[in-house]
Amino acid sequence: MKFAIVFAAVLAVALAAPADERDAQVLKYENDNLGVDGYNFQYETSNNINRAETAELKNFGDDVSALVVRGSYSYTGPDGQVYTVNYVADENGFQPEAPHIPRL
Repeated sequence: MKFAIVFAAVLAVALAAPADERDAQVLKYENDNLGVDGYNFQYETSNNINRAETAELKNFGDDVSALVVRGSYSYTGPDGQVYTVNYVADENGFQPEAPHIPRL
């Protein structure tokens, strides 16, 4: 009888364990390469990772131009909460924003 209870407890723990991250599948993938003018892409995986990013060429004058990148990504943390980070990368550097990121 004890064996059956221990076996049932071990089985319940094994079934409740999260799936191996290496087994995640890509559910959605889109990619538009606009050449030197920029790009757009997004993807979603079976382990709830999502990412989207857009870049466009910005002219800063005097023959100086660079890509300005905007995007976001989200994932489910070990605590079960979904975390989302929005960001911009431009002439002011990389600027992430999210409630869980400490601010200086």
